[in-house]
Amino acid sequence: MDSSRTSPLTHDELNALVDGQLTAGQRAAALARAANDPPGSDTLQAWQDQREALRGLHRELLDEPIPETLLAAVQRSTRERQALDPWWRWGGMAAGVLLAFAAGWTAQGRFGNTASYAAGNAARASQAFVHQAALAHAVFAPEVRHPVEVGAAQQEHLVQWLSKRLGKPLKVPLLASQGYELVGGRLLPGDAGARAQFMFQNGSGLRVTLYLGALDGTPAASKPASAETAFRYSADGPVPAFYWTDQGFGYALSGPVAREELMRLAELVYQQL
Repeated sequence: MDSSRTSPLTHDELNALVDGQLTAGQRAAALARAANDPPGSDTLQAWQDQREALRGLHRELLDEPIPETLLAAVQRSTRERQALDPWWRWGGMAAGVLLAFAAGWTAQGRFGNTASYAAGNAARASQAFVHQAALAHAVFAPEVRHPVEVGAAQQEHLVQWLSKRLGKPLKVPLLASQGYELVGGRLLPGDAGARAQFMFQNGSGLRVTLYLGALDGTPAASKPASAETAFRYSADGPVPAFYWTDQGFGYALSGPVAREELMRLAELVYQQL
């Protein structure tokens, strides 16, 4: 028996099969071998699914002409690409990933723009931050006996403790004018270090939480004073939130209240902090 008919498909052969680079006879033979090679068959299916997902992600761009700037960049990089020829032997799968990435990058007007790339990273960090804030609210706000680690009766200790852990002097905003009193607070982990949560409650037992902490792990005291502050609304998490950043430090006020009321509370917090 010819061992080539029963041997497992190589990665190059799988790539050629996924990218339609085989003749009808070669494709039939490859599929027959894949049928006798469960791991290879699973890999083939996974790669085909990934290819279709990538094409579907930016399908509206497939029929558009290639931008002149991108064509010029390709021409300038011909020599470098040829030097990396062994890498390109991995074939269409890697090329498909790069094409989908480049299409999305170009479509958003960010190709080659370092400033826009940095801004995109900052936006993603802020979105992750507010999502974590909403999750923290959803976890602790319903608690009856242990909603906080340190209660409002020990507010001075609470503020000193959290200030030390977050590396920034903190203060508890006063929300009594809107009917909310401090319940207490707790220390939480974050992507870039410690985070803090202050919890407030109104006379009806409704709770809102203020979540805060550094976004990139850099001590707030070393941030440039010129860093911008953004004020945005998010309804993507389990509860809505208003959030903003100030010199690399993030703040998010979350709670199951109407947008207008949450905005009033967030503006009050913003003014005091």
